[in-house]
Amino acid sequence: MKDFTRVLKAAACIAFGCVVASGAGAQTILKASHQFPGGKGDIRDEMVQMIARDVAAANVDLQIQVFPGASLYKPNDQWNALTRGLLDMSSFPLDYASGKHPQFSATLMPGLVGNFDRAMRLNDSDFMKDIKKVIEDAGVVVIADAWLSGAFASKKDCITSPDTIKGQVIRAAGPAFEEMLAAAGASISSMPSSEIYTGMQTGVLDAANTSSASFVSYRLFEQAKCLTAPGENALWFMYEPVLMSKKVFDGLAPEQQKAILAAGEKAETFFNEEVRKGDQKLIDTFKQANVEVVEMSKADYDAWLAVAKESSYKKFAEQVPGGEELIKKALAVE
Repeated sequence: MKDFTRVLKAAACIAFGCVVASGAGAQTILKASHQFPGGKGDIRDEMVQMIARDVAAANVDLQIQVFPGASLYKPNDQWNALTRGLLDMSSFPLDYASGKHPQFSATLMPGLVGNFDRAMRLNDSDFMKDIKKVIEDAGVVVIADAWLSGAFASKKDCITSPDTIKGQVIRAAGPAFEEMLAAAGASISSMPSSEIYTGMQTGVLDAANTSSASFVSYRLFEQAKCLTAPGENALWFMYEPVLMSKKVFDGLAPEQQKAILAAGEKAETFFNEEVRKGDQKLIDTFKQANVEVVEMSKADYDAWLAVAKESSYKKFAEQVPGGEELIKKALAVE
């Protein structure tokens, strides 16, 4: 009976987080959830696992248990869980919470980032200060910044200029991309990136856009006929930071907070170095699977941007509180 009770207590710790006794005193156990495959080289999982290892090594009576592959929370449930203090930490595509906070759509706005160097400059800009204020006001804190480039893939025809998307059913990662693609003649089917494979396999989707990392880790090369790689004209960039419940973070001891922030800074540095290799890994993986690989030309990119400015940019500026100012602040970053 005692053994059974211990099992129940252990299960409760995993499900809800707890403080457990250790030889040196009480140890706090935190839960980290994300939707990405674990142990398969996905850079977002590696980032969270690195934070967990470094926090454990700091010897501050703090442990982080990582639950990959949507094994603890479904992707779209993580934001609410973070804000309520039910989930401690997550690697989270911020635009997934744009239904609650429409300002977050600016972190997946077509053509707004362009390349990794500019993404790094955006991190220290007034634009991101405004975004992070919305995050913190909602009860969440950023532990590490992360931007991923993305691509397009189709089971039908290569997606280059706007006219190539007409008649295709595509999954887009957020409202801004959905509005732009719909304006170009696409039909939209919304779903998390973890469901794209099944959507393409069952014929629900003809095409998808998502991050380079997700295209590889979710094995979408098994369903695609043509990949449009980011190249020099990357239309798709998404902010996917490591986030933590502010309620939980504020409840930790100072040395535990320090350990988490230090681990987050180290993981961010690792991510920024490794993520740049992701586009080439994407191209190599899809070519090895005999998928045609193309890139957008500058003319294609400019044509898409013109569509975006008359659809997603315009709607964001008109309907999102402070939206026009946010766009101006982002575009002001060189």
